[in-house]
Amino acid sequence: MEKIKFIVHWGAFAYYLYVFGYASLFKVFQKKTMMESMSSLGFNKIWTIGIGIGELAGVVFLLIGLFKPQFKNAGVILLFPFAIGAFTAHMAHNEYQHFYSSLIVCILSVIILLTDKQFKLIL
Repeated sequence: MEKIKFIVHWGAFAYYLYVFGYASLFKVFQKKTMMESMSSLGFNKIWTIGIGIGELAGVVFLLIGLFKPQFKNAGVILLFPFAIGAFTAHMAHNEYQHFYSSLIVCILSVIILLTDKQFKLIL
């Protein structure tokens, strides 16, 4: 069971890092297709770059978290609102081709935290 949990955790983490990594860099470096897509969602250039910087900060936390686990959890918690925002924005604008990856990272946020040995949620 521990081996399955380990594989699920790191597989989810790798995909999570991939999705937010390329999305943040496309926004920060203003890739034309990303800027047009964000513009169609109602975000101007400044907001798009700001979102990209926020996502990039979360990605940096994830990378630091490979060596210091508490940073990984902080990165996931920082990126979770961006995942929810992307999901709701794509759903609201009927962009179903982009909605799946945002839905997946919403779910993976919870999976990564629940399968992490260093994370505890006390209610």
